[in-house]
Amino acid sequence: MSTRDIEAQLKDLYGVDVSHALISNVTEAVETERKAWQNRSLDEIYPILYLDAIIVKVRHEGRVLNKAIHLALGVNLGGHKELRSLNFKIEGSKISSLPVLMRKCAGGIFPRHTSLV
Repeated sequence: MSTRDIEAQLKDLYGVDVSHALISNVTEAVETERKAWQNRSLDEIYPILYLDAIIVKVRHEGRVLNKAIHLALGVNLGGHKELRSLNFKIEGSKISSLPVLMRKCAGGIFPRHTSLV
């Protein structure tokens, strides 16, 4: 989204006027945090892995569509939960692609020969 898009969304949803500078500063700070999270080191073994999806409504090309955000939450050997990945599924998903999706969400946790139940 552009700065103008964000400004229009804030005006439309909340009735507030926000400067381009504030939007740029907040966006830059969020992007810095996102990159740090994306590049963080991960454990090699996660004995427990939860895979789930959150359905959200998204405006796309003038239509409101239901989209899935797939997530993988791993529990490491110390018993701490770590969000492994978030994947936004834009096009429709098929049940036959579930194992591929699960491997993608797991971020390479499963070798190709692993059975997913």
